[in-house]
Amino acid sequence: MMEKPSILGLVSYRVFPALMGGQKCVADFYEHLSQHATIVLAVSKDNKQETKTNYQIEPFLFTHWEGDFNLIYIFRLLKLIRNKKVDYIVSEHSYFGWLGLILRFFSRKKLIIRMHNIEGHRFRDMQRFWWWIYLAYEKWICKKADHLWFTATTDKNWVITEWNIPEKKCDTLFYGVDIAGPPGAVERALCRESIITKHRLIENTKLFLFNGTLDYLPNTDALRVIINELLPRLAKRNLGFRIIICGNRITTEWQTELEQYPQIIFEGFVPDISVYFKGCDCFINPVTLGSGLKTKLVEALANNIDIISVVSSTNAIDPMYTNNKIKLIQDYQWDAFVDAMCSSSTGMNNDTPEAFYKAFNWEQIIQKAVLSLQEL
Repeated sequence: MMEKPSILGLVSYRVFPALMGGQKCVADFYEHLSQHATIVLAVSKDNKQETKTNYQIEPFLFTHWEGDFNLIYIFRLLKLIRNKKVDYIVSEHSYFGWLGLILRFFSRKKLIIRMHNIEGHRFRDMQRFWWWIYLAYEKWICKKADHLWFTATTDKNWVITEWNIPEKKCDTLFYGVDIAGPPGAVERALCRESIITKHRLIENTKLFLFNGTLDYLPNTDALRVIINELLPRLAKRNLGFRIIICGNRITTEWQTELEQYPQIIFEGFVPDISVYFKGCDCFINPVTLGSGLKTKLVEALANNIDIISVVSSTNAIDPMYTNNKIKLIQDYQWDAFVDAMCSSSTGMNNDTPEAFYKAFNWEQIIQKAVLSLQEL
């Protein structure tokens, strides 16, 4: 039997406690990978490990905004590599790719960058004037890395085409779920009943859901769309509805704004978001900014809820995995978006297909990751 590989992961931001989609994407990936490899994560010092993991966490790094200061930790990281007999260095996102490159130089270990999205494009959408500088760095570090793991096939294909990176150097490893199949009608009905009862709504109220990290620009822009574009149009329709918004890290100003609208139920952070995915009629995704695979859409599909989304947010999900669960609306066509909200029927028309649960199953994703390591 082949000996377990040993991996040093570099994480430049707060992951623990893992409350949001991006944080779960990191924490869950390594939790499942730890069944097949020895893992030690060097993470930023603002991490707080509140739950036990099957891998070692070392919270001493500076965040990517202060990344240069991590040069003082080079010898500490090299000691970790030596003591843990590390075979591979994995940088989550491209932020600490340069740090991984230095460690590779001294340790002669392979460097992998796990690309959650094209960060240069995300900074462009956020209107950061220096986005093109970061994109140039991102291209450079991707070319220097030994291998690249993408969470979205569209991003993988883009760098292969635009940056001339060899296809054999790239793999797609989706954001995974542990749900084996679509929740049944009884389970969904019980979740809906709990929401209706909690908020004292009439039984036939149409329940729409939106969730995300609410200080993240693509999501705050979606809040603006909900308030300024969707609500005024919905007000002209004869539709009894509520839009439930879940998520954390919202500013006081945004929370105050949301609470002005009786049609909006602001729930904030909820410990079990699956209750809302299962109990609401439809998930709405008016997110036009950002790139990569939207974890909220993966969670929505896993929980078998119908979705209305702008086209640009779904490019990373192949239609073979959706079975018409997603009603696509062209970006910024808010009249059509509201038409879809008003015309979508209560109850499920199609179940999320089996192909989704196979492709987005963590164990399948991890097997693919281990295979790619063996081929390096």
